[in-house]
Amino acid sequence: MTDADPTIAIYIDADACPVKQEVYRVAARHGVPVRVVSNSGVAVPRDPLITRVAVPAGPDAADDWIAERAGPDAVVITSDVPLAARCVKAGAAVIAPNGRAFDEASIGLALATRNLLDLLRSAGETTSGPKPFSARDRSAFLAALDRAVVRTKRQSGG
Repeated sequence: MTDADPTIAIYIDADACPVKQEVYRVAARHGVPVRVVSNSGVAVPRDPLITRVAVPAGPDAADDWIAERAGPDAVVITSDVPLAARCVKAGAAVIAPNGRAFDEASIGLALATRNLLDLLRSAGETTSGPKPFSARDRSAFLAALDRAVVRTKRQSGG
């Protein structure tokens, strides 16, 4: 493991995140601290690079905590599109657990799609929901996370 790089951090929107173990491995390889943010009990490894952040119960408490800290020196892992939009606006690298990177060019369409589906569901339509998480998604995520960490470290001078 390399020495910790305090200039950047990875933030995980931890509730229902299927790639926490992958984040821990990439973070260890790059010496980057990880903040695992949740309002429920999420177990994390005993590692000086990994910190569990327990936020109060509430619909957006974890999102707000992450968004307040997101910036050009952050990599955020979330499938929550509104949180992704807030973090992209703050300059963070944002990746969904399936490896999809959210950026200025893609976040508008992602928000519009999410809002349309939410509107359809509230009108009584049955939508298909997300595809099952696959090994291919896990592989795409690992590649996207590694690229994001390298790029963020380079931009932060790390």
